[in-house]
Amino acid sequence: MNIDGIPTRTLRAHPAQNCIDIIDQTRLPHALHWARVATLEEAAHAIRAMQVRGAPLIGATAAYGLAIALEFEASDTRLHEAASLLRSTRPTAVNLHWALARMESVLQPLAPEARHQAAWQEAQAIADEDVAQNAAIGQHGLKLWKDLIVANGHTLNVMTHCNAGWLATVDHGTALSPIYAAHDAGVPVHVWVSETRPRNQGLLTAWELEHHGVPHTLIADNAAGLLMRQGRVDAVIVGADRVAANGDVANKVGTYLKALAAADNGIPFYVAAPRSTIDFACADGADIPIEERDGDEFRLVHGLDHHGQPSALRQLPAGEDVANPAFDVTPGWLVKGIITERGVCSASRDGLLGLYPEEAR
Repeated sequence: MNIDGIPTRTLRAHPAQNCIDIIDQTRLPHALHWARVATLEEAAHAIRAMQVRGAPLIGATAAYGLAIALEFEASDTRLHEAASLLRSTRPTAVNLHWALARMESVLQPLAPEARHQAAWQEAQAIADEDVAQNAAIGQHGLKLWKDLIVANGHTLNVMTHCNAGWLATVDHGTALSPIYAAHDAGVPVHVWVSETRPRNQGLLTAWELEHHGVPHTLIADNAAGLLMRQGRVDAVIVGADRVAANGDVANKVGTYLKALAAADNGIPFYVAAPRSTIDFACADGADIPIEERDGDEFRLVHGLDHHGQPSALRQLPAGEDVANPAFDVTPGWLVKGIITERGVCSASRDGLLGLYPEEAR
């Protein structure tokens, strides 16, 4: 994707220096800051603290973090300990576990002295595959948009939730990939962007849409249902942190409410996710672990003070009891279709196996 016309990925790998550079997303949308990750602990912190976020980007970062960890020692013990630390950072995003399992399957059979270089090569392969898969999602989604455009004959109004753009992946994004594909193809498109409290990932969506030149409007989360009811939304599209084998979808908390409103108003609700986000070992949404995050994410509001400096404002007393679940689960029957790199399918076991028959057991 582009930042003011400059093609940019969210990760810059430096294998010769055994490090990567990441966009510190905790400083967006107020500042674009690249942070260096040169140790296993820094990689784990970047994932846990949401300096990187979005399931595909978390997976790629974890893969590189494992490669970084093996520079001076690549024994079985070190490999296991490094992978375990990275796995512990975020429970819901299955891409994290998928990427680490893939790395271990490649590295475990190798002699320790061969693992460091092989780890860097496999991490790069994971990153490059993410880019290719997300680009394919964009093209499959664009075909859906063209059907809606023909039917409606006006600017396509798409609503999204959280951030599933290129900031959540290595490039292109998942849910935003079809939107970027449409915009770049000259299709008139406008995006309703939900703020997505309490982490406000919608601000990241607005930031990247602005820098790529895509028309959009930021809305309060609770305005979504009204806009759908008023006929101002043609489709809703979101990403996913995990898709269960039966088509249930875990995504940022608030997604389920949008799916319900879309169903009530006859608006198609799509989920965009690459293969790495589909967990065929997870039977249904009830088996997906829901991450409960620190209550201070809810009690504090982050922004800039009147001097333009980063600041935190306390909106609740420190002792106020709060609940802060990071995700919810949308049942597959509310999902019009899942857009993957292989095409579009129904949100069901049969639909997913139709695209991935090799996963049939």
